[in-house]
Amino acid sequence: MNFTRAFFASSAALLLFSASASAATAAHDGDQRTHDVTAEDYFSINHIYGATAAPNGGHVAYVEMRWQPPEQRRNLDLWVVSASGKRLRLTFDFAADTNPTWSPDSAWLYFSSARKTHAAGKAPHNGKRQVWRIRPDGTGLVQVTRIDGGIGHWQLARDGASIYYEVRKERFDKGPFAKLKKSHKSLKYGHGSDKYTELFQLDLTEWRAAKLVAPGRVAREWSVSPDGRRIAMLTTPDHHLVSNEGWSRVDIYDTQTRKTTTLDDGLWRKGVASPYGWLLGLAWSDDSSKLALRCDWDGYPGEAYIAEFAKDEAEDSAKTAQPKMWQLQRPKRDGLRVTLVGGHMVWRPKSDELCMVATHFAVNRVHCITKIGGGQQGPDTAVTETSGGSVDGFDFARDDDLLVIAQSTVTHPTDLYASGKRVGTKVGTFKRLTKVNPQVDRWRLPQIRDVWWKSKDGARVHGILELPPGYGKAAKTGEKAKSGKLPLVVEIHGGPTSAVRKRLRFWIYGRTLFAAKGWALLSPNYRGSTGFGDKFMVDLIGHKNDLDVDDILAGVDKVIADGIADPDKMAVMGWSNGGYLTNCVIARTTRFKAASSGAGVFDTAMQWMIEDTPGHVVNFNKGLPWTAAAGMQRSSPLYHVHKVKT
Repeated sequence: MNFTRAFFASSAALLLFSASASAATAAHDGDQRTHDVTAEDYFSINHIYGATAAPNGGHVAYVEMRWQPPEQRRNLDLWVVSASGKRLRLTFDFAADTNPTWSPDSAWLYFSSARKTHAAGKAPHNGKRQVWRIRPDGTGLVQVTRIDGGIGHWQLARDGASIYYEVRKERFDKGPFAKLKKSHKSLKYGHGSDKYTELFQLDLTEWRAAKLVAPGRVAREWSVSPDGRRIAMLTTPDHHLVSNEGWSRVDIYDTQTRKTTTLDDGLWRKGVASPYGWLLGLAWSDDSSKLALRCDWDGYPGEAYIAEFAKDEAEDSAKTAQPKMWQLQRPKRDGLRVTLVGGHMVWRPKSDELCMVATHFAVNRVHCITKIGGGQQGPDTAVTETSGGSVDGFDFARDDDLLVIAQSTVTHPTDLYASGKRVGTKVGTFKRLTKVNPQVDRWRLPQIRDVWWKSKDGARVHGILELPPGYGKAAKTGEKAKSGKLPLVVEIHGGPTSAVRKRLRFWIYGRTLFAAKGWALLSPNYRGSTGFGDKFMVDLIGHKNDLDVDDILAGVDKVIADGIADPDKMAVMGWSNGGYLTNCVIARTTRFKAASSGAGVFDTAMQWMIEDTPGHVVNFNKGLPWTAAAGMQRSSPLYHVHKVKT
């Protein structure tokens, strides 16, 4: 929190806006928007994560993050909301309670927690992450796992009779210093040791744990099939992030034969644009016959794949050939392929329909592909088409028709919505279940607009424009509308394989707050951004510090030409790739009076040498520093830094 407050303070000094010292305003009845947003209001915002529907559809569990006194730091707690909209907070400790998971009978909620309740420091009260469970009425809290070093990822079996969990086993490479290193484990070694994944199954009746998978690789993600027959694991040879780029693979552990096989990776490693893809998003179908997964690449659209296993036990053995595998075709909207977002994919219960979040023109929707099987797929549909906002996540109730989504709109941050008979709606019609930020109903909000312009090469580019409350509108009949040129801040998103969405967002990089202080704020979805078609994304390959900068500056010209921005009062800011592009912009032009570059690269060859995802640089520059030296120099603002006057 100290860092965030310091950021606001320094930004205020740098960019000359004043921040009121008033505290967050309490909500009241009605929609009286009288409160001018201040920096301190940021700390009143609550955030929703990990919503999951009870199998019977009666409740939705979720995690709520909020700034909490007296410690004045963020905390994660477990909540439930009923289909009628009644909310109940279940946990109150500073223990980062996450990953709510319902038992099959909807009677228990299992969750992760790092509780520290005893001075003795023994598990499960030693602050290490364990699995706990609680009833949805807040009673019956009990610890489930008791591992001294804590656990990592875990999963409740479909029948609720056991829990699968992982621990990390440290192993020292053989060599003259192996014994010495093992005897001094508290030291951190630069090489020669690693922590590999062990998987266990805990019987919840006998309370005995059995080891299933011994160490050998690092499992970055894993998922147990509903029938318990197979465990799919996305593994890498070690824990280093760089090993995920091109060295990740899918291992399938058979719990009956106790043997592990590796899926053929030809679909995502051979004949593709980049060898530096990373795997994510494992999802088993309800009948355990199909496994969905994703592969993402920097600069290129991520793709989804299906591995289909034989259903006939007589045919299915350790000697069975590789499962049938194929690549799914991503849904289209307006003639363009949508871009898959994150690794969250879910099979609709008791169906062959796979659903995922995808972005198109700055809005995230849940898209479902039907009739998946035998190497084929059926029609697709955007099941949240009429929900009225941008989706962050979703889940289905297993034994009910309930679909729950976490969604934000232009007038409020993320809340939960549901569709189905349980909440009294028709399919595709959503009822709002929560209002976790009622104070926002009093805020004078920015006007959030889509804006389009043509770039230097004629490409059509999109951005989100935020304007002060009331700008261009008369407060009363007969009054003159507020108008005139505004100071402009250009806020550049990171990635670049990402996008600014059309929604209310109050965060430390300026959205909401600048408009409240009388600024216009432009967030460009420049070349390389997601959701505007594959060509728009891949056009940036070989053209960093080129097309992206052209797109941003053309957007600035657009809001100036529209009479909104004052060309003599402009600033630019961004973080990560946004910081890099800030450096590129101020090395190209002196028209900005102030710039804030967060974690911004100046030399892409240096970036390749020191960062843990070097495939990013290789992809965008179409080679390595010694094979694409000229391209890396062109993409590096360092070689024009002498021109910077901002």
